[in-house]
Amino acid sequence: MGLVPRQYCTGGKPTLLGISKRGNKNLRRLRVQCARAFMMRLEHQHGRRAEWIQAQLSKKHSNVVACALARAC
Repeated sequence: MGLVPRQYCTGGKPTLLGISKRGNKNLRRLRVQCARAFMMRLEHQHGRRAEWIQAQLSKKHSNVVACALARAC
């Protein structure tokens, strides 16, 4: 789908790059937008996923968390 990080390996040491642009771009865009909509309503959500998102938002940028959430769902 294209929401996984690209890998570059040299000398046996893998390096993770940004998300790849493979797969259906409309589906990828829709999943990220759904994740952002879920994050906007986060104060009304309960459960492990909401707690995980709050923890990630305290450490990372919201766009990174939205891509991670889109990849997880």
